[in-house]
Amino acid sequence: MSFEDMTALSGSLSRETGEEKPAKTGSKESYPDLKRVYDPGFRVGENYRATLPDLQNGPASLIVGANTRIEHVGISNFRLPIGYKLRAGGSIMLETSVTGTVSLEANQKGINMSRIMRSFYDYAENQFSFEVMAAAIDAYKKDLGSFDARLMMRFSFPAQVTSLRSGLKGWQYYEIALELVETAGTRRKIIHLDYVYSSTCPCSLELSEHARRERGQLATPHSQRSVARISVVLNDGVDDPLWFEDLIEMARFAVPTETQVMVKREDEQAFAELNAANPIFVEDAVRAFAAPLIADPRVGDFRVVASHQESLHSHDAVAVLSEGTTFIGQSLDPRMFGSLIHS
Repeated sequence: MSFEDMTALSGSLSRETGEEKPAKTGSKESYPDLKRVYDPGFRVGENYRATLPDLQNGPASLIVGANTRIEHVGISNFRLPIGYKLRAGGSIMLETSVTGTVSLEANQKGINMSRIMRSFYDYAENQFSFEVMAAAIDAYKKDLGSFDARLMMRFSFPAQVTSLRSGLKGWQYYEIALELVETAGTRRKIIHLDYVYSSTCPCSLELSEHARRERGQLATPHSQRSVARISVVLNDGVDDPLWFEDLIEMARFAVPTETQVMVKREDEQAFAELNAANPIFVEDAVRAFAAPLIADPRVGDFRVVASHQESLHSHDAVAVLSEGTTFIGQSLDPRMFGSLIHS
């Protein structure tokens, strides 16, 4: 229905109901005659740009709520392809989710968040390292006039793994995040890795063997998919870099029952044997992951969060082990353990 048809219908209904419509004044002051067609040819000049409102850089009088400092404000899940160096040489391009935040002092209304994205794009063509991340942080701190800053890059890192006995190869994907945090002039470089493994309950294994031995009763111990989130602070002054592949291998050395990709019957049997040779409680798991981290000079503070997603119970078994002060907190994120779910 056209605008004219709608106007005629509205007038007809008004006459039928006896309702009077307000008279049109035709005054531009009452309702301006605005353009309703997008102009693709319009170009912004410096004079016009200077007239654009910028509320985020407004006076402190525009602040809503308490006029106090904000620790982190910025963008999350800004996605783009990024190149990462590989231990064996070369690089790999991976879709990356970026979170960039800065501090906002009292008496400052807000930040122009697009500046974080623009600063990051200036470095997006480089193969990323913590040095490049530091340059990106320096750029958007300068643009935004902030003291503290944080940059996190999350991605799925593919690595080819070999089956236990058949020799088949497949791609395992590891959730990894790089984080650069600057607080009070101190910077920390952090790597987060999610490692997915099978955990066989030692108690259930012994009870199953007891039933076989004492009663000739076939029984199977319960095991479950489990996830460890390993977070490590890199030590400064160590020339040897800690590669993603190094951290994955440390986790696999500590708990060898990593979930499998390509499996034939001989691999499934081998995995059953591997689990029986490495039964593990969640307390054992976090200590096992901690051992190679403590021994590695490239690793400073660290935290291991483990969740054994029980097949026996309707709840999970969880543990947290921290070394150093970086990750110690009196309060836990309410969704920390709930985020350790991998399909």
